[in-house]
Amino acid sequence: MAIAFTLPEGIERHLQAALGPNLGEAAREAMAVELYREGTLSLGQVAEMLGLSTYQADGVLKRHGVEQRYTVADFESDGTALDSALTE
Repeated sequence: MAIAFTLPEGIERHLQAALGPNLGEAAREAMAVELYREGTLSLGQVAEMLGLSTYQADGVLKRHGVEQRYTVADFESDGTALDSALTE
């Protein structure tokens, strides 16, 4: 699913100066972090949303000051990923 929204030019310039030119990726990361913080997404889902490993996603969360919650869903997701990696 693609999500699009329009920013006023001044805010776009300000955000590009602060975050870099790829605002779409910054918005996706901010959304994933906030949804994890709210408990809506698991760590595995954050990783999937950002195209990262769970280890890398944990680093993104730490960079944003979010403590990791390791849920049963995370454990199952990690187990599936491990099984997949071991059978390749």
